Amino acid sequence: MLKQRTIKEKVTTTGVGLHSGTKVVLTLHPAEADTGIVFRRVDLTPVVAFPASAMAVGDTRMASVLIQDGARVSTVEHLMSACAGLGIDNLVIDVSAEEIPIMDGSASSFVYLLQQAGVQEQAAAKKFIRVIKPVEVRDGKGANEKWARLSPHDGFKLDFFIEFNHPAVDGTAQFASVDFGDVTYVQAIARARTFGFMQDVEMLRGIGLARGGSLENAIVMDEYRILNADGLRYDDEFVRHKILDAIGDLYLVGHPLVASYEAHKSGHAMNNLLLRELLKHPDAYEIVTYDSLASAPESYVRQMTHEWEPN
Repeated sequence: MLKQRTIKEKVTTTGVGLHSGTKVVLTLHPAEADTGIVFRRVDLTPVVAFPASAMAVGDTRMASVLIQDGARVSTVEHLMSACAGLGIDNLVIDVSAEEIPIMDGSASSFVYLLQQAGVQEQAAAKKFIRVIKPVEVRDGKGANEKWARLSPHDGFKLDFFIEFNHPAVDGTAQFASVDFGDVTYVQAIARARTFGFMQDVEMLRGIGLARGGSLENAIVMDEYRILNADGLRYDDEFVRHKILDAIGDLYLVGHPLVASYEAHKSGHAMNNLLLRELLKHPDAYEIVTYDSLASAPESYVRQMTHEWEPN
């Protein structure tokens, strides 16, 4: 039986919020089977809990934001992506401010934190959402059209196309396909950083965003080039980061997906609309478990056996 997973012990780190610029203390706790991923704002009285859920996403400007009882926890996607990539089903996440810390702009710090805590298998079957009918959402027309789709697939595969009309981005691959039956999350996705443009920073800060952004936690570009002295971590880091975001956004559905995801210029808003569309159609998916590794998709066999090995 493929079993649910949590972490062995509590771990804590500190960082700053990308958009708020606020110092944040983040603590990960083991959780009982069938808890799911739960965020808690421990700076509020009483503490507010935010179960990770597609239906709890109330804001998608530059991040996925969970809203509960008027309170918010923002920029959950990179930590959710790491949990999905390492197969963590159950976790309680205490945060001392409104935003999850940005760390280095990728998921690698969260991967390290989870690996430091260790993995604990639990006496309950791991539940998956297997897509059995295609589901799609679209927005805009012509050159401005964006879309995202989930289709049946015996595993977990993501295809993503980006278009930013910027020399530094256009000079790299704008399409990437990642099949977790062939690669691991830690190797292929975890280190891809978020990115932004200098000309957008003043506008974003004017609406209270990007106050904590810097060359230490993002790929930053002027009108022509990348400003980070060390360049890119992957030749196609821009589109790989969009896949990293999508993995985190999709994990807000509550269980790992057995599906193919395809996206054209999608983002947090489209990803959330896609999950809501899926959940509106109970005939498009089913909840499944796997009795053995032999019966499970290779994507998740690889995850169960390789992701926790030392880098």
